[in-house]
Amino acid sequence: QVQLVESGGGLVQAGDSLRLSCAASGRTFDRGAMGWFRQAPGKEREFIAAIRWSEGTTGYADHMRSRFTISRDNTKKTVYLQINSLKVEDTAVYYCAAGTGSARVRDYDYWGQGTQVTVSS
Repeated sequence: QVQLVESGGGLVQAGDSLRLSCAASGRTFDRGAMGWFRQAPGKEREFIAAIRWSEGTTGYADHMRSRFTISRDNTKKTVYLQINSLKVEDTAVYYCAAGTGSARVRDYDYWGQGTQVTVSS
């Protein structure tokens, strides 16, 4: 079993930066990789980035590559998502998930409860 808890969200202004954290517990490494997704109201859940626990290799959605950075700290079993130059359209609930590292929601078995990010203009 894997438990994931996100934190770091909140209300920020456009142009600010934010770092989200995802603390994992349980048999996290068995899943191989962690991903970050987001879901805005009325929209489908969207892949942002993924990282493998062992090698640290990363993958990004093409349009996310410039402002989003995923990283991990294996000793803390924590994955981070750095978001720079926040835009109003980044407003969403941000989720971390444990799975294969692909861009597909269905390839992730465990999900956190999400953390809300709201960007004001």
